[in-house]
Formats: sequence, structure tokens, C-alpha cells
Amino acid sequence: MTGSSSLKGNADRPRRGSPEQTRARLVQTAAEIFNRLGYHGTDSNQIAHQAGYSTGTFYKHFKDKKEIFLTVYEHWVTEQWNAILGAIEAGRTPRDIAREVVRISIDFRTKGRTLRSSLQVLVSSDPDVRRFYRTQRRRQLDTMSRIRKKIGATPQTREEDAIHLYTTERVFDAIANGELAPLGLDRNAVIEQMVGKVQALLGYNSAPPELPRRRTLGSTTLQ
Repeated sequence: MTGSSSLKGNADRPRRGSPEQTRARLVQTAAEIFNRLGYHGTDSNQIAHQAGYSTGTFYKHFKDKKEIFLTVYEHWVTEQWNAILGAIEAGRTPRDIAREVVRISIDFRTKGRTLRSSLQVLVSSDPDVRRFYRTQRRRQLDTMSRIRKKIGATPQTREEDAIHLYTTERVFDAIANGELAPLGLDRNAVIEQMVGKVQALLGYNSAPPELPRRRTLGSTTLQ
């Protein structure tokens, strides 16, 4: 996987399809526009027209721009965690699994950095977005715990997982946003440090255990 498919737009006129297909196309188009122009640079008319629909069609599926933005972000998180779960199940060496998890995390943040920046601004100013964001965090922590149980890693407290989540995300964002070079920091050295931290978190001291094939997380994030 090279990135988040939900961040790719499609300007072709749509064929008539099911309500689910229409909604999916609106979300896909919104993802591309939000990630290019940001939340405040986007409006519902743009999304509808670029997807090939009328504004009325947009409002049959979404109450407003905020609702589709949160749907886009939810899909983005789902895709990232599905990719991470796929890397863990791929049967590589522990070091290679950790390296792939780091690569996926940086890749998603690089391609989705405008989307994430918009969310962070909204979290500080909008109570609805703040509640949504906290829900995503709880689900991420739940998923981390389930992954550790699946692979037989040493249990950690929820507080320890939260520290890992916050610290690794901040470093991955710094890499994705190009913050290292202006500080004279070696990007490859930082990545290697992160690989070691992820490997330690996963608790791999030898070959990873055989895991049952997973079901993807689907359209609802981390449930």
C-alpha cells in the first residue's frame, strides 16, 4: 500500500448508481478537495460539482460540510489501521514488520497532512469535532490493545499506550511535514529510532506468531 485511497479524487462524470455509490463518490471527492484546500477552503458546492452531482444530491447524504469532513477523516483513520494490521499479519521478521508500520504511518501523514491540519484546528474550536476526535482516540487505544493481545505481546496500561500514540504521532507528523532538515536532524536516523520503538511496543523478540486472517475494519473506524 502506498497511501490512502480516500485521498484520491476522480473528476469523471458518475454513472447513475446506488445511494451507497453516490455517497462513496462524494466522500472520495471531498477527501481530495479537503486535503488540497483544507476545511475552510472547501464548500459543499465544490464537493458536489466536482463529484458530478447537484448540491441537492449532496444534502441528501450529508447534513453539512462538517459531517462529510468527519466522515472523510474517519475513513482515513480506518484505512491507515487496516494497512497497519495487514503489515502485522504479513509474516515478515519483527524488524521488517516494525519498519513497514513506520513507513505506512509516515506515508499516510504525508499524503493527508492538510486533512490532519484542518482537523487539529477544528478540534480546538468546535465542540462537535472535539467529541468526534476523542471517540477516535478511544477506538485507537482499543485497537492497540487488541493487536497486542493477538500477537501475544506484553500487556501495557492504557496510559502507556496513550503515551506511545501521542509521541509517535507527533514524530511521524514532524517527518511528514519536513520539520527535521531545518533543525539539522537526520531523517533516516529518526526513522530508525522509530522502528525500534514500534518493534519494542509490539513486543517482538523472535518471529511473530501465526495470526488468523482479519476482517478489515470497514467503513466504521476501529470498532
